[in-house]
Amino acid sequence: MPLPPSTAPRQRAHVRRLELEGFVREDGLLEIEASLTDVKDIDYPLESGLRAAGEPIHLLRVRVTVDAAFNIVDAVACSDAVPYPGFCDTIGPAYRRLIGLNLVRGFRSQVGEMFGDVRGCTHLTELLMSIPTTAIQTMATFRREADASPHKPFQLDRCHALDTTGEVARRYYPKWYRGRSGAA
Repeated sequence: MPLPPSTAPRQRAHVRRLELEGFVREDGLLEIEASLTDVKDIDYPLESGLRAAGEPIHLLRVRVTVDAAFNIVDAVACSDAVPYPGFCDTIGPAYRRLIGLNLVRGFRSQVGEMFGDVRGCTHLTELLMSIPTTAIQTMATFRREADASPHKPFQLDRCHALDTTGEVARRYYPKWYRGRSGAA
């Protein structure tokens, strides 16, 4: 079901686009490339100068390379459009510190600790928060969670629809279904 129409007339003023893509490399590693773009629909005066309507205020990119266990083996970040050239665009190399982190074990909290506030770029750090689920979706393209597997499928108990006490687990993952609370 789509969003209902707005209850008042309106005019768009700003667009933020996040784009994340997952790639499989020939060496078996995955790469996730993410970008964040902010654009105004009107000319936008900044202290550093006027940004024309449609010209990006932000165009930021991150790429992480991960192994099959979701360990980051390489990371790179860059800032192609920023509000304060010569300043905002100098933080990219700090994001190499992502190397060694695991996308599915405490990643978001570690990123907050490493790059929160003035230790990083707010927008690059925000962009990183979507990388774990993009990596999981990319990996899922090639993995099939067979019912014969001794391991519970990764996605179970990570979202309300995939609660192992719910109907989706009962129908599609019967091996892992735990039944409703109070059920036999």
